[in-house]
Amino acid sequence: MSKYNWCHNPDCHKIKTQSRVRGTGDDNKVLRTMKIKVGRYGNHQPNIWNYFCNNNCLFSFLDKFAQEIANTYSVKQPSETPIKVVKQFGTNWRGDTCMVKRIERK
Repeated sequence: MSKYNWCHNPDCHKIKTQSRVRGTGDDNKVLRTMKIKVGRYGNHQPNIWNYFCNNNCLFSFLDKFAQEIANTYSVKQPSETPIKVVKQFGTNWRGDTCMVKRIERK
């Protein structure tokens, strides 16, 4: 796996910032897509910031491709997780006995 990725926003190279300017002289300047170091926040797990340089690029990408992303993993029915509700008795701040419900996974 590469240690760097290019920002996945197809419009990243159109954003006018100093960090994107490349080239020599006045006639050879270009705006280039940002290069992103994988694990730049100390987390080498797969996460979204290995593919987008900032929030602007992430949300521009989602605005453009949200429907296609949703269609690749469509949900046909709700998901459920079995739980166990445990009833405990305790006291509140006045010292009155009251019931407290706690949720535990099975």
